Amino acid sequence: MSKLRVRGLTKVFGSHPRRALAPLAEGRSREEILRTTGQLVAVAEVDLDIQAGELFVVMGLSGSGKSTVIRMLNRLIEPTAGTVELDGERIDALDAAALRKVRQQKLSMVFQHFALFPHRSVGENAAYGLKVQGIGDEERRDRARQALETVGLADRIDAYPHELSGGMQQRVGLARGLATEADVLLMDEPFSALDPLIRRDMQDLLAGLQAELQRTIVFITHDLNEAMRLGDRICVLKDGRVVQVGTGPEIIHDPADRYVADFVADVDRSRVLTADLTMRAPRRTFPPTAAPREVLDWLDDEEFNGVYVLAPDGRILGVARDDQLARGLQAGARDISGLLTDDYARAQPDTLLADLAGLAAQHTVPIAVTDDTGYLHGVVPRARLLAALSNGEAPADA
Repeated sequence: MSKLRVRGLTKVFGSHPRRALAPLAEGRSREEILRTTGQLVAVAEVDLDIQAGELFVVMGLSGSGKSTVIRMLNRLIEPTAGTVELDGERIDALDAAALRKVRQQKLSMVFQHFALFPHRSVGENAAYGLKVQGIGDEERRDRARQALETVGLADRIDAYPHELSGGMQQRVGLARGLATEADVLLMDEPFSALDPLIRRDMQDLLAGLQAELQRTIVFITHDLNEAMRLGDRICVLKDGRVVQVGTGPEIIHDPADRYVADFVADVDRSRVLTADLTMRAPRRTFPPTAAPREVLDWLDDEEFNGVYVLAPDGRILGVARDDQLARGLQAGARDISGLLTDDYARAQPDTLLADLAGLAAQHTVPIAVTDDTGYLHGVVPRARLLAALSNGEAPADA
C-alpha cells in the first residue's frame, strides 16, 4: 500500500467551485471552464501514489498547480473534490481535531519562506512543532538539539533568527520538520529563495539526510535540475494536470509529450541518463565451445571486429576478436575457449552516460552492461551512446 494515495484531487477557485466539476469531467480545458463558469481550475483530477521512504518531486512552471497540490495534502487548502489517504486513512474526511493531530504527528511542512519566529531562539524554533504536540520541556530541547545537530547547527541553538544567514535559517526550518519525526515531510519550494551556492549546499544536505533517514518527502520545485538531482520520482504538472510521472532518466529518455520534451530539452543528458536506458541486446553471443571458423565467418558477414563469449549462466568469459580467431585457426584450435581477450569496457545499469563517453571508442565491441557477477544485461554501442547524448533517436541497427 502506498504511504500517500491521492485520487481525483481537484481544486477550483471561485464563488461556485463545484460548477466546474461537470465540464472538467467532460475534458473541457481550464480556459473554457473559466470562460463558461467563471471558476478557475487550479488542480484537476490528480492521481498520485507515493511510497514510504520516497523523495517524490512535484514540479512545473509557475501556475501549474504544484503548490496547491502540496497544500491539499495536509488541507492547508481544502480540496474541491478527490481523496487523500495517509497509510489508508482519509485525510480529506477528518474533522478539525483529528486533522490537527495528523498535522502534529504525521505531516510536517517546510515552507519556502522560513517562517521562523523572530522572538524565539533557534532551539525554540526547531522545537515548536514538539511544543504544539505537548512534549515536555526536557525532551523537546533534546530532540530539537538532535535535529539541529543533523543539519549542522547544534552550536547555534541559543542564537536568534536575525543572527543567521538565509541558508542557516532554512536549516532551522528543516530541523523543525525533522524534530517532529513526522512520517511525511512536505517541502514547498524550500530552497528557491536562497542564492545558488547556498541552494546547492541545502540540496546536498537534504540528499545526505534522505539517504540516512529515508523519510517520505514530497518536494515542490520549479527547477528541473533540482528535481533531477533530488527526486526518486518526478511528477510533471501542466495547467493543474499530471502530464507524466517517472524517474528523472525515464522522463528525459521517454518524455510523454512535446511539453515535457521541451521542458527537459536543456538538461545535461549525460548526467541524468544511465546505461540501462540506452543499452540493447547484443546482436549475437557465442559459447566457448564454438568453432573459430564459425565465429570468424559471422564477424566477417556482420563487419564486426569482435563478439562477446558467454558462459551458460550468462556471465561474460571474454571477447572473441577477429585477429585472435585467425591466429587460432592457423594453430589448429578446435574451439574458441583459449582464444579470448578481456578487451572490453564494463558498466553497471546505473552508470551515467557521462562516464561511458570516454570508453566507447577504445574497444572493439560495444560497452557491456553487467551486474556484479558479470552477467551480461545488454550492450551500449558507440552510435547508440552518441544518439542518446545528442537527444536523438538511436539508429535501429546501432
